[in-house]
Amino acid sequence: MAKGYWIGRVDVADAGKYRAYIEANASPFRKYGARFLVRAGRFENPEGTSRSRNVVIEFPSYQAALDCYRSPEYQAALQFRLPVSTGDIVIVEGYDGPQP
Repeated sequence: MAKGYWIGRVDVADAGKYRAYIEANASPFRKYGARFLVRAGRFENPEGTSRSRNVVIEFPSYQAALDCYRSPEYQAALQFRLPVSTGDIVIVEGYDGPQP
């Protein structure tokens, strides 16, 4: 079964208030088996547009990634992020096929 991923790009307007979102999302992330692969590290943007913070979160399955986002626990955490940030989140299914 292919894993699921959240790919997020976020600009944070108030880091202090954003901290409440980080604290609140820990529980649903744990519940749905989330694992951070990228969490706001250094980056270059050779093409297109960017935001100041990039995140890639791996889930055991695509369904788990969807279920986490739609869960009441994550939706409650999201209410802390929305007023203090602008973001783009994509939930995508991983690829288990042949590689070059």
